[in-house]
Amino acid sequence: MDARFEHADEFFSFLTGKATSALGRRLQRNLKEEGVPITAEQWSVLYYLWIEEGRTQQELACLTFRDKPSISRLINNLEKMGLVMRVNDKQDKRSNLIFLTKQGRQMKTASIRQAKRTIGEALQGVQIEEMLRAKATLEVLYDNLK
Repeated sequence: MDARFEHADEFFSFLTGKATSALGRRLQRNLKEEGVPITAEQWSVLYYLWIEEGRTQQELACLTFRDKPSISRLINNLEKMGLVMRVNDKQDKRSNLIFLTKQGRQMKTASIRQAKRTIGEALQGVQIEEMLRAKATLEVLYDNLK
């Protein structure tokens, strides 16, 4: 038997659950400590809007690796919280562009600070070479499946 498959179940479980969940929980906890009332999922959508506003829901879905119903639900909730607003796309009437509100823009600094803190906590004791090797492995895994 190929040695790569000996621990495949454990590896798959870790990739799809443990690491992602732990990172999300820690980010959420750190955001809460900072007084930022958003979830880790909401953070990921806001992050891409902080980089560039006026993205379509489809763009945000692709950037955050979410399906249409999930991104729609996230944007609905962010809109209810007063953090984003939908604007009809003048070039494509079927599409909405998503923009930050003033309140959504104001939480950028604190949110990014807590995301950096979370990544720092996650990478404690990890050497740069190990991180680059893990990233390369995950890129191969992703390329094999897309």
